[in-house]
Amino acid sequence: KSSLVNAILGEKRVIVSQMEGTTRDSIDTQFIDQDTQKIYTMIDTAGIRKRGKVYENTEKYSVMRAMRSIDRSDVVVVVLDGEQGIREQDKRVAGLAHEAGRGVIIAVNKWDAVAHKDQRTMQEFVDYIHNEFRYLSYAPIVFVSALKHQRLEQIVALVNNININQNRRIQSALLNDLLLKATAIAPAPTVKNKRLRLYYLTQVATTPPTFVVFVNDTDLFHFSYERFIINQLRTTFDFTGTPIRIIARKRK
Repeated sequence: KSSLVNAILGEKRVIVSQMEGTTRDSIDTQFIDQDTQKIYTMIDTAGIRKRGKVYENTEKYSVMRAMRSIDRSDVVVVVLDGEQGIREQDKRVAGLAHEAGRGVIIAVNKWDAVAHKDQRTMQEFVDYIHNEFRYLSYAPIVFVSALKHQRLEQIVALVNNININQNRRIQSALLNDLLLKATAIAPAPTVKNKRLRLYYLTQVATTPPTFVVFVNDTDLFHFSYERFIINQLRTTFDFTGTPIRIIARKRK
């Protein structure tokens, strides 16, 4: 992580080490994009090791600070090691970012060091990520090298796009057109001879985009149909990189 921050900044502003848990505290670093004049704050989080390796109180504090860093962020870049693959702690951090409703980018670092690559290697790694992070299907994946400064500019561009998507607001008229089309494609399910009816869909919040759907019975609004509506939202509007939440409410 630290080497990636340094590479994006173009200067050594944080400690870099190959040892896990070297960064004891979260470090904030501001920089200005010379093209857009936007100010960014990068948080190089404290290193998180496996629970069994957390011996010192200082490291326990570092883990807590890393969790807080997710809460303070707009977009979380989950950095994977291209050589080592996905580890349990990667899943833990990604899950926390998703649950917190933050935008997510998956960055595979050290891609230059992966041996025996061919034209299939990258797609195979993408499939591997999608299999391990099924709930993060909305997160863009970028393959980078901090050492060779490869594709680092894509991270900042993705942060900008995701931030736009996080704050996107959709008019209720468009949402209800989508709802009509969605229920025509896949009619709402029937449970114990009672059919789910969806009356109205409206957006109530951003970051993450949150929608309320008014139904006849919230118990009939199964998670599989919720996922179907979310997929329809993603197909129709650009919500790349951000989770979507749907709340079912009974119409009075």
